Amino acid sequence: MTPAAILHRALADPESMRALSADDWNALVRVGRAERLLGTVAERAVPLWEALPAGARTCLTEERDITRGDHLAAQWEIDRAALALRNVGCPVILMKGSAYLHAGLPVARGRRIGDLDILVPRAALPAVEAALLAHGWLQAKENAYDDHYYRTWMHELPPMVHKERGGVIDVHHTILPLTARLKPDADALIESRVAVADGLFVLGPAEMLLHSAAHVAYDGEFEGGARNLWDIHCLATDFARTEGFWDVLTAAAERHQLRTPLSRALRLARQLYGTEVPDTLVGGMDIVDRLALRKLHGRDRFGHQGAKLSDRLLYIRGHWLRMPPLMLAQHLTRKALRRKERAQPV
Repeated sequence: MTPAAILHRALADPESMRALSADDWNALVRVGRAERLLGTVAERAVPLWEALPAGARTCLTEERDITRGDHLAAQWEIDRAALALRNVGCPVILMKGSAYLHAGLPVARGRRIGDLDILVPRAALPAVEAALLAHGWLQAKENAYDDHYYRTWMHELPPMVHKERGGVIDVHHTILPLTARLKPDADALIESRVAVADGLFVLGPAEMLLHSAAHVAYDGEFEGGARNLWDIHCLATDFARTEGFWDVLTAAAERHQLRTPLSRALRLARQLYGTEVPDTLVGGMDIVDRLALRKLHGRDRFGHQGAKLSDRLLYIRGHWLRMPPLMLAQHLTRKALRRKERAQPV
């Protein structure tokens, strides 16, 4: 069993932690930290807490404290953003970890939460940006090319960071770059919204799962894939309790052109965590799945990524999917030149 597989099994079957050796615990803690999943492991371990070794309980207790701090900070950022955007005249939709936390979804238990991600209508971007600037957020990208790249081609504004707290907010107007081959229906995403507290919204269940699937299986290189696929597992398990959910999800996937990323994400979640999904939605394994699984199992017992070739090939694939070849070549050339300039001695 690979060190990563110890982590995957601990999440899917917490009882398996009873039989771990000292070496296995060392691998679980290090890989769990590297994948930002150790807090989730800690929450999953609560029912068998007294059966765990003292050293393991110490590590997991520390991680639970860190995660609680994350959640408090995230909730404060959500509160501040809600205050700043209360008069912008458009729905403000939380996404990713902040949405899971604010909506009280089971997937949030033990989950580390980073930047605050929101979705607003594209026409409202100027008003939203102005409101955030007025409440202390600043543009994090000072380079003119980066600013133009985000505003012209991406699915979000350049990241904004608060001048006092340091919290980062990403303002999206859709869920995939405008240059991507797939074109989700941004209006339908916004129409799916469900009201939560403080005048904010989250995506509807099907759209929330589709966004997570697009993020892990299309809009990236499977970086943080173990955590993203755990999100998929938890969301699918939770939402499937509603009768007819899979039919609704299938229809939404077709409407948003996300059937392929959804199938891939569900296949990989089933491989790692045993997620129960209809066979009709899963499809067959392909070379991208195999590369992803090599990367997902690639960490050694110290948490270092060893699947270098798979990692590089998935990186190339991620960029290839995000923009046309000529634009990609120009973009990567510009980035390479900037790295070379920064490396020059002063």
